[in-house]
Amino acid sequence: MGCPERGWIPHSWRFLRYLLYDVNPPEGFNLRRDVYIRIASLVKTLQKSENWVLVLPPWGRLYHWQSPDILQVRLPWSQFFDVPSLNRNIPVIEYEQFLAESGGPFIEQVYVLQGYAEGWKEGTWEEKIDERPCIDQLMYSKDKHEYYRCLEGPPLHIYSQKGAVPCLVNLKTRRSMVFAPHLRAVGDEFRKKHLQSTDEADRTHYKEDWTQMKVKTGTALGGPYLGVHLRRRDFIWGHREDVPSLQGAVKKIHSLLEMLKLEKVFVATDAVEEEIELLKKLLPEMVRFEPSWEELELYKDGGLAVIDQWICAHARYFIGTSVSTFSFRIHEEREILGFDPKTTYNRFCGETEKNCEQPTHWKIVY
Repeated sequence: MGCPERGWIPHSWRFLRYLLYDVNPPEGFNLRRDVYIRIASLVKTLQKSENWVLVLPPWGRLYHWQSPDILQVRLPWSQFFDVPSLNRNIPVIEYEQFLAESGGPFIEQVYVLQGYAEGWKEGTWEEKIDERPCIDQLMYSKDKHEYYRCLEGPPLHIYSQKGAVPCLVNLKTRRSMVFAPHLRAVGDEFRKKHLQSTDEADRTHYKEDWTQMKVKTGTALGGPYLGVHLRRRDFIWGHREDVPSLQGAVKKIHSLLEMLKLEKVFVATDAVEEEIELLKKLLPEMVRFEPSWEELELYKDGGLAVIDQWICAHARYFIGTSVSTFSFRIHEEREILGFDPKTTYNRFCGETEKNCEQPTHWKIVY
């Protein structure tokens, strides 16, 4: 349901129309990537009638970006993604570039997606779109020229359901979301130095132009290591039925190492320091990307997450955390690289799960 004061924001400038958007503040890095895919689809529809350019909203401090004393606000998309690759799918520009070209955030129309004030009745699902008064207080006001001005942050809020099964993604849009070259280079160097993993040996050849990259499923071998994403922190209480104990996770990892005849495991995790120390004792085979202070300041928390995902995406075998969008993104990267789904769609099981079905039915369909 939409309200007329907030939302999809076109702006006429030099015969172009600009679309700005923002995301519900609590949403994490990987859920925001889902939102981008939806907005990109909207832009493709709008381009059938006019020339539209998508303005990329700056990245701000997110829940998982908790490193102290690091500036992590108003970060451009180029910090994490290859913007020229995005442009091969739809026209995009950074927010600062938009301000430079337009002379300021002059917004003609604003809408917001919001729920129904009266709630949603149980029963048959149906698609409903109505224009209603805004429920929340506006963050925008009109100036003397009748343009909307943001009181804080860029406009448009899109509400996503946490924990939902990911939507079917647009093939071209998802493939255009190539990680920034400098982050991929760091991940590749780490793979080579610590995991004896190279694209040549792993059969994971990568082309900078994603439109030219066509691989068959099952052709990628992967590096001689097990890739693991072990989600902790908020999942321990928010998804306790899906998360194993550290001892349970280590037992599963040792079982996989033996089955796959591998000697190293790369672990991406948001575990607290005490849990990391315990993992080091229980899992001497563990390898992690542990940045220096200079690397943390340079790549930011979001960049370190991308590096972790990139390394996991190149593993011989991957096991992730159920309903985690961080793991979902690794699934997608591995499909793009040509890995067999059997080496990709695997998850840890909760301690009390009676039927630990592996989520092959969550496979991304293009």
